[in-house]
Amino acid sequence: MTMKNAALIVTLLLPVWVFCQPGGRDNDTVGVPVRGRTDTALTKVDSLKEVIVAGRRLPVERKQGKTIVNVEASVTNTGSTVLEVLEKSPGVTVDRNGGIALNGKAGVLVMIDDKPTYLSGDDLNNLLSSMNASQVSQIELISNPTAKYDAAGNAGIINIRTKKNRNNGFNGSFTTSYGQGVYPKNNNSLVLNYRAGRVNAFLNYSVNASKYLTNLYAYRQYYDPDRNVTAILEQPAYFTGTVVNNTAKGGLDYSIGPSTVLGILVTGMDIHRSGNNAANANWLRPDGSVDSSILTRSRPVNRFRNGAVNLNGRRAVSKDADLSADLDYLHYRMEGKQDFDNQLLAPGGYEEIYRSDIPTTIDILSGKLDYTWRVDPTTVVAAGMKSSSSHTDNAATYQNLEGQQWVVDLTRSNHFVYRENIQAGYGSVEGKYRSFSYQGGVRYEYTSYTAHQTGNIQQKDSTVSRNYGSFFPSGYLTYKVDSVNSLTLTFGRRTDRPPFQSLNPFLYIINKYTYQTGNPYLLPQYSWNFEVSHQYGNLLTTGLSYSRITDYFSQIFLSDTSKTILYYTQGNVGRVYNVGISASLSVSPLKWWSAELTAVFNHKQLRGFNGNNYTSTISQLSVNLSNQLSFGKGYAGELSGFYTTRARNDVQELLYPAGQVHVGLSKGVLKKKATVKVSYRDIFYTGAMEGLTSFPDATEYFKLKRDSRVLSVSFTYRLGKSFKVARHQDGAGDEKDRVQNG
Repeated sequence: MTMKNAALIVTLLLPVWVFCQPGGRDNDTVGVPVRGRTDTALTKVDSLKEVIVAGRRLPVERKQGKTIVNVEASVTNTGSTVLEVLEKSPGVTVDRNGGIALNGKAGVLVMIDDKPTYLSGDDLNNLLSSMNASQVSQIELISNPTAKYDAAGNAGIINIRTKKNRNNGFNGSFTTSYGQGVYPKNNNSLVLNYRAGRVNAFLNYSVNASKYLTNLYAYRQYYDPDRNVTAILEQPAYFTGTVVNNTAKGGLDYSIGPSTVLGILVTGMDIHRSGNNAANANWLRPDGSVDSSILTRSRPVNRFRNGAVNLNGRRAVSKDADLSADLDYLHYRMEGKQDFDNQLLAPGGYEEIYRSDIPTTIDILSGKLDYTWRVDPTTVVAAGMKSSSSHTDNAATYQNLEGQQWVVDLTRSNHFVYRENIQAGYGSVEGKYRSFSYQGGVRYEYTSYTAHQTGNIQQKDSTVSRNYGSFFPSGYLTYKVDSVNSLTLTFGRRTDRPPFQSLNPFLYIINKYTYQTGNPYLLPQYSWNFEVSHQYGNLLTTGLSYSRITDYFSQIFLSDTSKTILYYTQGNVGRVYNVGISASLSVSPLKWWSAELTAVFNHKQLRGFNGNNYTSTISQLSVNLSNQLSFGKGYAGELSGFYTTRARNDVQELLYPAGQVHVGLSKGVLKKKATVKVSYRDIFYTGAMEGLTSFPDATEYFKLKRDSRVLSVSFTYRLGKSFKVARHQDGAGDEKDRVQNG
């Protein structure tokens, strides 16, 4: 264990001993009249010009079936990206390729405002790493979603809720922040809302600009059949660049009568990322002496654009029944261009120059209908149906510079077209009986797709089609033992369909000796998830879970006939069994101090075939601790962090222990119309991602460091008056799917 990791663990665990000391949470809500109490300030209603309803909101809350991360309640989220907030959320881990796991299980459906993002892999990573936390109010971690949700996501759902103004009249807020790590980062957002009578209109806009860096070191050893080292490839790489994200979201809700609401929602996003990368490939002999060295320079330029329109309506067909409908159209345009220059660093060495252009367009049309019937005060029946159609067009063109002329490389270039249709229906019932509350439902989804790769004079034309359907039951049963104790059993069956571009067999060049390719024969994977949990008031929650994944598709690594070039791809490799134990403790040792401690332990076993039969096991512990401090006179502080022991998200990749510690301070200013926040993230600079990958006849140690130690300051100003009204509901459904690029 390094000194930095030891310091991180001590910082996280030092306050834990206080949890056993006497003390209770201060549950008083500031500014809210309590029955039986006289408050003279509140009796003079005529003199009030503004009423502010405020209360203590914990960074993490738990409700039936979900963990809620209140992003604004954590000072150290200032200047963070959404991906950085997820990395320190309870039970969430992120691997070096941007893959997200929940409670030790990969395969998470990421949604924004109840709508799946349609993204995965690099595109999802680029979106979340360019989206600022100031745009988000809450992140919901749902390990066992109900039948109303899409069945996608073996590990469950992460639902990112963006800010929505809930006040009457004209209201809004403006936030700007500046962060300084190795490079600067700037984030700005504007939230506006107008609500009066039958009309509610809103507009959100944000622009985020930052410079990033990634420092990657890889040390790859090749072996003969007797496990003797035959060659060593050392690959230090340094990636820098800029990313600018413009996001706009606007909508209008109109009540055409006491029982009918119609709405329209329009969103647009433009992310531009440009980089300047340098990487060395140093071939070493078994004794460590240099054999040859190749310098690769590349200049990637990526553009991600998305436009979406949602039409929604809700009607109360009777006093006990509601009908809602949603129609969505989404268009994605992704452009990826990259120039490569490989130079052999030796007298008379060669130079290879080539470039790539990989544009992708995705069009998605989705419609859904939901019906809810309140049978009696304790029972609700729901049913619905959904249909979605998606079309993906991906072209990859590689050109080599030969004699001052660009020549198309037909061995690498291709054109991939993918069409998919999903039809779904569900039914569920939720209710209470004496000390029991329950929910049960089943969803059926039928999927058909065609994947077509057009050929050329050097590559064959190929088509893969598949049709399949399946049922997905889910539910929970809760027994309330007494006023503070309750027991809950949850269960559910879920699936993960291959990301669109994971089915595309084209080559994506990472460097001269590392490629990435898709697999058109990938099958969907399925999982059963069970959990028994106990809750003791708002103090302690514990759980025991079990899950089994079949046809598990994992990132796997292959080598060519020369065994010098390695390929990243995905394949169905077998089964995964996961047993988890979790505990969450929420205490307030002192009136000015509240703390939230979450620990998740997972024991995972992978069994399957990938060139040979294998069994792999690993135990992993993740700990999250958040201390919220109130110093009076409007000052508030935070000390938080997380630590994860060894982790395995894929069959062949092992991640070493890692963690971070964050501190922050906030202060209300300008008569509480504004807030200033200062945060310092990853103060010990322990956020590096380190691990070991096993290839056929090779192993690779890697260490990836980002610009994670950042000092940020933000300023938020609230516009308009703060009269509390019912929360705006935008009627948007839980739609969108998955997309991956490269």
